[in-house]
Amino acid sequence: MRLQRAARAITAPVLIVILGLATSAVAEETEPVSPDADFTVREIASALFKAKPGERLDYSNHDLTYLDLAGLNFKGATLARSDLYGTDFTGANLKGTDLSRTRLDRSVLIRADLSGANLTGATIFRPTVYSDLTIDLADAPRFTGANLTEVRVMAELSGADFRGANLTKADFTPLESRPGQGTITTLAKNILKSCDFSAATMRGAILNRADLSFSRFVGTDLTGADLTDSDLSMVDFTGADMTGADLTGADLYGARLTGVRGLNTVKGLSSTVNLDKAKR
Repeated sequence: MRLQRAARAITAPVLIVILGLATSAVAEETEPVSPDADFTVREIASALFKAKPGERLDYSNHDLTYLDLAGLNFKGATLARSDLYGTDFTGANLKGTDLSRTRLDRSVLIRADLSGANLTGATIFRPTVYSDLTIDLADAPRFTGANLTEVRVMAELSGADFRGANLTKADFTPLESRPGQGTITTLAKNILKSCDFSAATMRGAILNRADLSFSRFVGTDLTGADLTDSDLSMVDFTGADMTGADLTGADLYGARLTGVRGLNTVKGLSSTVNLDKAKR
């Protein structure tokens, strides 16, 4: 009996170590990150605190992975092409920062303010957006007036503010181009409920299969946008330009289409679900 207990006591930690190593190997293979960032949190916080008005600190082309930068005011700093994998930006002021071509995958964006930031060509895969499982929409980040041209997003961003943002050719396709996509281990769709895209430019944006229910697209430019198989129930499209947009298979239950321009050019309109329940 004692020998059996001893065997179990030894076996459990060994299994944990083995499983941990296996998990680490998979993580390193699919989502490589460096073990150490180029700066410490203290160095960045101190430099930002000492920065003079109008002085834009340059952290471009650096490894800033996993740093806890919560609550910092970046004062319009440049972080272009930096690796921000797993970086914590909870409550951070990122207004006007240059985040172009950055990797924000697995970053923490709870209540982060990215208004007016440049996120051209950035990737935002599976970020943490809510402080708990209740999905409090007040936790969602702000992208008001930001440049999100050709941004690549796989996330739940319900409640996010995209008013006046440039989302030209933004890609919200729910799957990555790597093995295993489309299985039960990956998100089947981007969740963008109750987002505000009013007055945004979304020419050629890809939002196929997205859950956009209760979102606002008032006065939004959706020229050529791909909204195939998306959930557009209760969405407000008042005054939007949907010239050449593709709504094949989309659900328009309760959607408001008042004053929509280019509606006669929309592709797949006849194949939409609940078109008769949309408001015109």
